[in-house]
Amino acid sequence: MLKNNTLQPHLLCKKGDVAPYVLLPGDPGRVLRMAQSLDSWREISFNREYRVVTGKYKGMPVSICSTGIGGPSTAIAIEELINLGAKVFIRVGSCGANQKNIKIGDLIISDSVVREDHTCLEYVPLQYPAIADPDLFQLIKESAKELKYNYFSGPTVTVDALYSPRTKEVKNYWKNFHTLAQDMEAATVLTLARVRGVKAGVVLLVVDQEGEKNVKAKIANYSKQAQENKGELVAFEKRGIITALEALVKQSRNK
Repeated sequence: MLKNNTLQPHLLCKKGDVAPYVLLPGDPGRVLRMAQSLDSWREISFNREYRVVTGKYKGMPVSICSTGIGGPSTAIAIEELINLGAKVFIRVGSCGANQKNIKIGDLIISDSVVREDHTCLEYVPLQYPAIADPDLFQLIKESAKELKYNYFSGPTVTVDALYSPRTKEVKNYWKNFHTLAQDMEAATVLTLARVRGVKAGVVLLVVDQEGEKNVKAKIANYSKQAQENKGELVAFEKRGIITALEALVKQSRNK
């Protein structure tokens, strides 16, 4: 049993630092932007790619923890957060669209994820599905609808290597099966949450449209806007943040 003063080795948090409800962005810089939507908050720790803040939203205790890029660092964050008592997770990230009718600024709410990543192969075989908690999935959709945000729900794809030639092949293959978008963390979040017996969902902001050739420039533009904390994509971020927070409030009231 974890002692109250025992620090988790990567998050550098102890019991009592983390709320039962957690938002999981990738970028540590995004944590502070997300925290501005809370009613109150304080930064708990910042080590490596992991920045943790804890606060309240409409009376609900909530933490925000960055995961870094990809499955390995995401899995570390989830394991240590669960050790600290976290029970419900929503990945709030970005993605590239796989279908031409999905535009920049739209939200993607994953009901399941094609596991083209590899981290969770250390936990379960590939046949084990990455599926969002069904109740949380419905609450995320309900919140997006109430907020009048344009969203798509369905299967997405998670990959490991952004610049690998195979990643483009994977995208071109799976878009034929009506997958909505592609990211680098969602499958790890959903698979590991299910294995560990906690709830998880996913809401992603589309920052790259299908068919656009200069994807690197789009990613660089988003990164630049994020550093300057201004621009259209940074404004769009709030859609995913508020959608996730409202879903967690509903979840906290339904328990």
